[in-house]
Amino acid sequence: MKAVFGFGAVVAVAFVGWQFASAQMMGHDQMHARMHGPGGMGHDETTMPGLRGLNASPEESEELAVMFRDFQSITRTVENLPNGIRTVTSSTNPDVMAALVSHVVGMIDRVEAKDDPQIMIQSPTLDIFFERAERLETTVDVTDDAIVVLQTSTDPQLVEAMHKYAAEVSAMALRGMDAVHDMMMQRMGG
Repeated sequence: MKAVFGFGAVVAVAFVGWQFASAQMMGHDQMHARMHGPGGMGHDETTMPGLRGLNASPEESEELAVMFRDFQSITRTVENLPNGIRTVTSSTNPDVMAALVSHVVGMIDRVEAKDDPQIMIQSPTLDIFFERAERLETTVDVTDDAIVVLQTSTDPQLVEAMHKYAAEVSAMALRGMDAVHDMMMQRMGG
């Protein structure tokens, strides 16, 4: 993967990973009880335990939590291209904007190194990015008020994944953890 940095990268807010694999073996009611019952992860807006990962630092998990806690301050547009995506993401909250910039830089570095953070609620859509990182071309520009990312590939499956993941991230920017919960339930067939 060739990445050109203006100081940012593709926003790869993570959700539904190894945790999802175990959840697939449960029914909807069991999953709901696990998420929302005593000791469950639920929608704990304070600690957000689902944002921790097997291979993620506490700082990375906190960046995700900052973005999810104030997702209402995030605006995002996506242009699906025949060979990729162009996204423009910004926040009216300076702390969220700083977390976005740090997160996207870190995630591009992780994808390039094929170093999956394995966030508990990470999307399986991300798997192909880590598997085929060398087939991605990414250019990033951080302007005064936004992160602009152009990501392309000649691999049609990667392009399809870019389109799908961009829509998933947009849903999270619009609806926060409610979008994550709905996507998990859809994947479980519930």
